[in-house]
Amino acid sequence: MYGFFKSVLKKALNLSTPLTVGTKNEETRNNWIKNTLVKIPAGGRILDAGAGEQPYKVFCEHLSYVSQDFDQYNAGGDGVGLQRPSWDYGKLDIICDIASVPEADNSFDAIMCTEVFEHIRHPREAVKEFTRLLKPGGYLILTAPFASLTHFAPYHFYSGFNSFFYREELEEAGFDILEMEANGNFFEFLAQEINRISGVAASYSKDSLSLKEKLASKVLLKALQRFSGKDKGSSELLNMGFHVLARKK
Repeated sequence: MYGFFKSVLKKALNLSTPLTVGTKNEETRNNWIKNTLVKIPAGGRILDAGAGEQPYKVFCEHLSYVSQDFDQYNAGGDGVGLQRPSWDYGKLDIICDIASVPEADNSFDAIMCTEVFEHIRHPREAVKEFTRLLKPGGYLILTAPFASLTHFAPYHFYSGFNSFFYREELEEAGFDILEMEANGNFFEFLAQEINRISGVAASYSKDSLSLKEKLASKVLLKALQRFSGKDKGSSELLNMGFHVLARKK
């Protein structure tokens, strides 16, 4: 019976084209970071601030890589919101507060800080510290959510940051923004959260979607994919997050 309904659903929705809307958040961010790191001149010293499990170290082979984190998150956190079932910082070079790194002024040619700002109680202090640590002309690579669900609690202090935060804070801290790219758009974000419904319902309602509800979600996802393909700037309303490349004056 399920096979019959699946066949009817596929025909009704014409799903010969896969529904990928809302599924490219991490992939898009990873590709941007990889391509941006290539732009940093070889031989430079880079600080991975809030490095976590150091997923981007592999893209820094042309650089002198230094990892930093506060080394306090454990898998499962406090059990609230989204958590990781396992977590391994690996060997960190520096364990400290991100706003107080024990390195001299002008110590780095580049700093990378990815998906960290929402976990810092005072992100403005981190920006000031990056200014101190970077050499004049040094590069700053930043990404953070525009809006995010509670994750890694109790170390989650902000839902996200929009473009105005970066423009105001980075300019005041002495940076020129070379590139600022929105990851996704309004429609992609909504689709991402629709794709989460089954997991969230299982965790928080102990319930699941019926076949009709799954059909309804597929119909809506198909519409969102169409809207996203025709998008004319909805990222200004909502997106997954901004990717920023800046340079210290």
